[in-house]
Amino acid sequence: MTSTSSNAQSSNSQSSSPLAAKPGQPGIDPRGPRFGATITVVLLAIDVFLGLTGVSTTSGTTLAQRATDPAFILLVILTLIFAWGAFAGIQRHPYGAIFKRFIRPNLSAPSELEDPKPPTFAQLIGFIVTGVGVVLALVGVPYGLVVAAAFAFVAAFLNSVFAYCLGCQIYVLLVRAGILGRKAA
Repeated sequence: MTSTSSNAQSSNSQSSSPLAAKPGQPGIDPRGPRFGATITVVLLAIDVFLGLTGVSTTSGTTLAQRATDPAFILLVILTLIFAWGAFAGIQRHPYGAIFKRFIRPNLSAPSELEDPKPPTFAQLIGFIVTGVGVVLALVGVPYGLVVAAAFAFVAAFLNSVFAYCLGCQIYVLLVRAGILGRKAA
């Protein structure tokens, strides 16, 4: 951790954000997930377009037609990328590696670091939503892929443009409700 990261992390003790890293715990630069969300927005917009112009909206297609549809292939790739972030952690996400290597060195230190758990949970939500789209596309549900990709697009767009991580907010609500983050007895 660099000294600028340490300074940003020490300022978290005054933070009232439920997404901020706790003092003494490692945090992530909150601009990293936003960077990843921007890439995801572009890819999901392409996927929605491909889905609307391909076989994803047509009933009566064969499994081979659905599995070779460019929209389906792109959604599978995005689902795998979400899985990577959800199961390996946001710190090991491929977009995060690009951010850390090429973008972060050109930026000043963030005002505060973010707890990695909420964005990792958001990746899990993205994995579930896009995974449902993959399954719906495989079984031949017309517009299933498009609707799932559109839902994921909206969430990524909110994060990318407005710094509002929908999955992170769901995580915070589940922690407050006592569903997530319970200590072992």
